[in-house]
Amino acid sequence: MASSSGTKDGQGPPRSLSRKMTRMPTMVADASVDDNSLVDSELVPSSIAPIAPILRVANEIEEENPRVAYLCRFHALEKAHKMDPTSSGRGVRQFKTYLLHRLEREEEEIERKLAKSDPREIQRFYRNFYEKNIKEGQHTKKPEEMAKIYQIATVLYNVLRAMEPFTKIDDEIQMIAKEVQMKREQYKHYNIIPLHAAGVKPAIVEFPEIKDAIHALRNVNNLPLPRIQSTLDVPHDDPLMGDDEDKSVNDILDWLSSLFGFQKGNVANQREHLILLLANINLGNSGPLLQMYGGGGGTVGQLMDKIFKNYRTWCHYLHRRSNLIFTGSDDRQQLELLYIGLYLLIWGEASNIRFMPECICYIFHQMANNLYGVLFSNAHPVSGGTYEAAQYGEESFLKTVITPIYEVLRKTMRHTGYRAWDEEP
Repeated sequence: MASSSGTKDGQGPPRSLSRKMTRMPTMVADASVDDNSLVDSELVPSSIAPIAPILRVANEIEEENPRVAYLCRFHALEKAHKMDPTSSGRGVRQFKTYLLHRLEREEEEIERKLAKSDPREIQRFYRNFYEKNIKEGQHTKKPEEMAKIYQIATVLYNVLRAMEPFTKIDDEIQMIAKEVQMKREQYKHYNIIPLHAAGVKPAIVEFPEIKDAIHALRNVNNLPLPRIQSTLDVPHDDPLMGDDEDKSVNDILDWLSSLFGFQKGNVANQREHLILLLANINLGNSGPLLQMYGGGGGTVGQLMDKIFKNYRTWCHYLHRRSNLIFTGSDDRQQLELLYIGLYLLIWGEASNIRFMPECICYIFHQMANNLYGVLFSNAHPVSGGTYEAAQYGEESFLKTVITPIYEVLRKTMRHTGYRAWDEEP
């Protein structure tokens, strides 16, 4: 990397960052790496997966402003090195080497278009991007287009914050970033159902069956609502990105996530999954549309029978009492949806473990036990155990439950010579 990066006029990235890149011991040249054969955002190793959105944004804005795209990739490489400084993860060394070679080439080739320094370049591009795509486009673009635009704007601001102290960012840029943060939740990515769509609702959201399912999931009455601490690793001098705060619990799946530490993306996927399962069953029911009650006769009861058929068989085979327990004073439908949601969230993060149904049954059995203990005064009718509604961060379930089981299986399969388990979860 060119030594001119520390000059007073702001040429190139800051000196400290450039020095870090040139002296990283893991950056060993690899002649086998073919720059033209790699699509960086799609080949990110799983151990440094959080940099993939940054690289996708770099690819998106490449034609419009190559210099800002370069700065995004630079930030991605820095973040990758912080996450895995020894390049011990599978494929990390090769990927970081490829990215470093690309940045070294682009450092000298790509010039700025809007300003004389990189921080000014990205600030002006960020403002122009807002004016063109958000301010003018929010009333004309589709929700899925706006979701992508807000994601790009969020990444650009994060890259800017990595380059420049908050106090040196223009007030106008801070105002724009605050607006983006407030509105981006309205344009979340979705698979089929745009649950957070702003403006005119798409037709699928207006179907009575979809409305019924959403209404049922949003019944969080009488659930012990916890205080959830933000775990974002961001500078505390930025009020837009900073301190711990209460996160809202909008439905049953949010509540389960706060209790057991499921990943945000998994929660979003299983929310759509459960809504569609309920809506599809409700379509096949005769009688009123609002037939969502549990107890075995309605939509929720029918879904319970399908979801837990194997679990009940497992309990019977092992002569264990099922932990699908209800009391006379329960809101039965709410509790049934909690059990169903918990099972789907476990399944969604189970990786290869989901192909071991007995293991999934065991995990659910234990967690349903904990769930009941939290809900009903810490007095479980089977185990008699006591439980606290302790808070867990995102990925807690994956790290503390799934990963240890996976590692045991992987070692076992390696010992027996079965190589398919060498891939990471």
